[in-house]
Amino acid sequence: MPAPPLPRAIERFLQFLRMERNASELTLKSYREDLLALAEYFVAEQGGPPANSSDVAATSFAAVSGELADVDVAWSCCPPPDGIDTQQLRRYLADMHETGYSPSTIARRLASLRSFFKFGMREGWVDANPAKPLRNPRKGRTLPHFLSSKELNSLLTAPPREEPLGLRDRAILETLYSAGLRVSELVAINDEDLDLEAGVVRVRGKGRKERFAPIGSYAGRALQRWLARRETNETVSPRPVFVNKFGNRITTRSVARMLEKYLKETGLDARTTPHTLRHSFATHLLDGGADIRSVQELLGHKSLVTTQIYTHVSTAGLREAYERAHPRAG
Repeated sequence: MPAPPLPRAIERFLQFLRMERNASELTLKSYREDLLALAEYFVAEQGGPPANSSDVAATSFAAVSGELADVDVAWSCCPPPDGIDTQQLRRYLADMHETGYSPSTIARRLASLRSFFKFGMREGWVDANPAKPLRNPRKGRTLPHFLSSKELNSLLTAPPREEPLGLRDRAILETLYSAGLRVSELVAINDEDLDLEAGVVRVRGKGRKERFAPIGSYAGRALQRWLARRETNETVSPRPVFVNKFGNRITTRSVARMLEKYLKETGLDARTTPHTLRHSFATHLLDGGADIRSVQELLGHKSLVTTQIYTHVSTAGLREAYERAHPRAG
């Protein structure tokens, strides 16, 4: 099968991810941005007019709506997939290094390219994967930011208990920490997912994979108090556990803004995000003696390697304690 123009090929790849791999909107957005960056590089290399990613996303890249669109003229100088070789991708890699992209961003873009060309081999557009020989840049592993138990107590008790939205905010923060949820997982919880009597919640994680996460007694009580005062929009179905003041499902951005408010009130580290509570959950479990494979299951990590970053956090804490306390450490 002859290879289509690069924008059309990317569009078909995104459709494949959505329809056959059931990829989330966030995953589609990441792949789209990574592959558009390659197309923009080719446009600039050929001396073409500056390409606008948002314009292309709205015209040529219609994978989210499921509609095929005409290829935009601005991208006509991009080679088709079978016209891209490893040497060209090496130059693209060098350009990213020179531009100052972080190793993690470069590694993610390379992963997107490998997946794209692997799809191209399946479709018969290319005979080999030109991105496969490329090595990921070496990157130093940064330890995730987390809160101490004292800091968490200060944050979790900050929302006012007399107001409905204060009860909601307390329930959100308690649930994020108690179950180790991603904020996207939290806002997607519906009434039917909660079993407060059993102390569990059904969670839809990355790749639409489901798992059951535990809800501790503090989070359970906070949820009961919130649900007793919650007012929802009756037209919203299924019924979301967490809603905004209009009764509609709360957004991830609203949760982030809510957290920012309480960080200012408590004077806690401004680097703290909703994901920090997930980091804190994992770190505290390992510090308390939990088995790393159990933590992996609780977090919904596909690979144990992803979970092992938290063992480094615990080790770093031990090292600090050793150097403070041992008379011959320094």
